[in-house]
Amino acid sequence: MAYERAVTVLEVGGAVVDSKTVYPGPAYFVIEGANVVRHGHGDYEPEPGEVVVRRWRKRNRIAIPGLVNAHGHAAMTLLRGVGDDLPLMTWLQERIFPLEARLTGECVYWGTQLACWEMLLSGTTAYADMYMMMDHAAEAAAESGMRALLSIGLAATDPEVQAERLAASRAFVLAWHGKADGRIQVALGPHAPYTCPEPFLSQIADLAAELGVGIQIHLSETRGEVDQFLSQEGLTPIGLAERAGLFQVPTLAAHCVHATQNDIEILRAHDVRVAHNPQSNLKLGSGIMPLPDMLSRGVTVGLGTDGAASNNNLDMFEEMRLAATLHKGVREDATSIDAATAFALATEWGARALFLPDGHGTLRAGAPCDMVLLDAHSPHFAPSHDLLSDLVYAAGADDVRDVMIAGEWVLQNREPTALDVERIRFEARRLKDLLTRA
Repeated sequence: MAYERAVTVLEVGGAVVDSKTVYPGPAYFVIEGANVVRHGHGDYEPEPGEVVVRRWRKRNRIAIPGLVNAHGHAAMTLLRGVGDDLPLMTWLQERIFPLEARLTGECVYWGTQLACWEMLLSGTTAYADMYMMMDHAAEAAAESGMRALLSIGLAATDPEVQAERLAASRAFVLAWHGKADGRIQVALGPHAPYTCPEPFLSQIADLAAELGVGIQIHLSETRGEVDQFLSQEGLTPIGLAERAGLFQVPTLAAHCVHATQNDIEILRAHDVRVAHNPQSNLKLGSGIMPLPDMLSRGVTVGLGTDGAASNNNLDMFEEMRLAATLHKGVREDATSIDAATAFALATEWGARALFLPDGHGTLRAGAPCDMVLLDAHSPHFAPSHDLLSDLVYAAGADDVRDVMIAGEWVLQNREPTALDVERIRFEARRLKDLLTRA
């Protein structure tokens, strides 16, 4: 007699889109624990030993892998709309930093809960976050059911302060890395070379190697930043990070807008993952990352929204569409980034950027069951000559209906299962008044 396995069966009436392949519906998924065991077309037929303990029928749904937001600052949802239409350094120094000085752990917790709510509604299942008071952010992320790569943002020039920041990061790694059934991962988070002197970057790299974790950092975001380092060090910020030994551990570099051809080769040689944030970079006037050059050289790239204060939303459908269209216009080449590539950037390649194991960002057998179900009756999918094209160029966050992470529903019929949205809305308004009160 075959060994009995308790499985969950999810049946969808629409198509399945996995990586660059579209499978016509109806279809079914067999889920054991947190993973997809197998999937197929037509009606579910049990294999020997399968005992169905839960069965979900979602008739008018299209299934895609969960979207991955490869760069952001989740709690900055509380600063949405602050200092819009300003260049990066003015925005940071005159508007953001003064308000961030007023933030409390309570602000970070509720701001992160607000971000998780927004991300789930737009089909994001995993995200990267670098900010402050990250124990509160980790608690909020764990409660949401989402996957997260979390880092304390490190910025210090005084050696004593640097030592304190490193100790806090060590404690955060030990407290949270691998928690929430592995959904919470921790990396070290040097903010940028212009806020972290080179010896400090080297110390961060050493600590990451000791703890066996990766690094998140902002690199070459603006032309002024790059020009400053070339003038003072004779190196770009990417070159300096390499010299500091940062790339000896797995690194996720955000922005890289002004990466030179030599920088791209450095990123490739060290397998540095890059988070492309097209909307934030445009809004802050920072420029446009050379995405086609990076992809042609084999650099792993994911898509990110950046924080809600510089975007101003966390909608990965917008980032997909912009990544696909922006570079066509810049290169004057409609073939530059096609729909399939943009979809991969937001799913499988984004998962790689977050250091997630192979299979994440897909719906393949053996992969974690992180899945988004879209409304197949949306006008965005009619008449649907090319479903993959529809997903990138027509679909939006309003088409998301259900989200599953690790085999469990975290959003059903656009209602989060683990978040108190009325409380989140109330706290966001209350804390906004506290932060902006004269």
